[in-house]
Amino acid sequence: MKAIIFNGSLERRTLSTSGLISDYFSERLKTLGIHTNIFTLADSGIPLFDVTLNKTPLAVERMTQMFTDADLHIWLAPLYHGSIPGVMKNCLDWLEVTANRYEPYLTDKTVGLVCWADGLQAMQGINAMDSIAKSLRAWPLPFSVPIVRSSLFTDEQSTQISDLYSDKFDKLISIAASKKIAIID
Repeated sequence: MKAIIFNGSLERRTLSTSGLISDYFSERLKTLGIHTNIFTLADSGIPLFDVTLNKTPLAVERMTQMFTDADLHIWLAPLYHGSIPGVMKNCLDWLEVTANRYEPYLTDKTVGLVCWADGLQAMQGINAMDSIAKSLRAWPLPFSVPIVRSSLFTDEQSTQISDLYSDKFDKLISIAASKKIAIID
């Protein structure tokens, strides 16, 4: 089984929230024997969505291949002004280049959703990603993880994910892995 962790933030710092969450999921999935790639939007070179281009940009071709090859997706996003970052949505919009394939977009892919916010509104980002995933013909998991950023780490100076959220992340991974294993068997 292949998994992709879609880091929808533009943070590039190694110890950024998105980087630490991406690494957590990657390590846990690897311990289950799941081949894992992290797609970091900040390093992707994905241009603004433009259907009038004569040729699909190489960065988009690479991204599309990674997204369609993965059986399992974990989408990570910070909440910006009530939704996911526009660059994340722009990236997902590029999946339009798969529209004429036998199985277009993300047909039948399993998607786990994680969003963090400084307040209590992270569920708005989850709802936005859920709607997008369904529009792309994917199957969002019934369990998602909205995060209150101040509770994510063990303390303000720590990079260690708190027990509260490591338990939730592990539950999401368990549900995702068991669903895909059942389908593959």
